[in-house]
Amino acid sequence: MRLRLPQERPAEPPTGYKIAYPVLSRNATGAGFTGVSLGGGAPYGALDDARCVYGRRHHPPARRCDCGFHCLHSLADALALTCAGQHRRAVVLEIGVLGSYIRYERGMRYARQRVRTVRVGSCACGRDAVRFADAGWGRPGWRVVAADCGGCALGGASVTFEEFEKLVGDGVKVTAERSGAVTDRTLPELMAEAALLQARLDWFEGQLARFPMPD
Repeated sequence: MRLRLPQERPAEPPTGYKIAYPVLSRNATGAGFTGVSLGGGAPYGALDDARCVYGRRHHPPARRCDCGFHCLHSLADALALTCAGQHRRAVVLEIGVLGSYIRYERGMRYARQRVRTVRVGSCACGRDAVRFADAGWGRPGWRVVAADCGGCALGGASVTFEEFEKLVGDGVKVTAERSGAVTDRTLPELMAEAALLQARLDWFEGQLARFPMPD
């Protein structure tokens, strides 16, 4: 006798959490996300269907394949993944699981999803983030962007969180963590800030030197 998995018919789409990288299209007219492992080469939208990354003709999530979107049940488990060195620039997505899905102990594998919320951490420098800026790498036709304080990434593509929400569409909301750090600065911190400002000034002077001076 062939055993069947129990079927669920929830009144509301189940909620899950996953990490991903935000992406901007080459001409900055579209936005989406790309995964951190399996299927990471194919960016997806806020509302999207899974496709088998192995090119098979079945519909994800097939029981004898590992295709489909993946998520965790726990927000804490997803946040813990961002502590790993290779995932420090990733964001945490809260998603609604749509279509058929297979439930596991820690998460689900499923056919369709809707991204609801994007949780953004701090800038690489430790300051609170105010925008997404070019992370320096990407996929064909897409630039990966990461949390930025507004001063660390100079000269690259960038969008505010509000602009990203409009580009990705479907009611996605971006929320940024706030450190609540005390604003008083120590002397070493002020010296570091002065060095950063000088570096910015040198960069701007180098850019201005490329243009001919008016007569």
